[in-house]
Amino acid sequence: MALSEHERYRFEKPVRAYIEARRPPPHIRPELDIQYRIEGQSIELFEVRPAYKHPAEIIEHPIAKATYVRSKEIWKIYWMRADLKWHRYEPQATASTVEEFLGVLDQDPYGCFYG
Repeated sequence: MALSEHERYRFEKPVRAYIEARRPPPHIRPELDIQYRIEGQSIELFEVRPAYKHPAEIIEHPIAKATYVRSKEIWKIYWMRADLKWHRYEPQATASTVEEFLGVLDQDPYGCFYG
């Protein structure tokens, strides 16, 4: 079940602030930018950049994903491994708020999200 309009607004606000605080300066954004999308019950953060061999082609590189579990009121935290599949982030697999999820991205002692 997708997020309600109210939930989407409530969860999107801190994500927008997080992204804006971490985006590169405007003159660099055509070469590297950070964006997000909300689909269903998940928030996904990703880098956007031109493809190396085909600069006219824009590619997305996943950073992190959080999926809301309404019945437990928690966010499950995921990172994308080299197998190109989402895996639970083991140091902290869940967060109780979007803000806590974003804090986990900043702490990231294993370097899974931003390398």
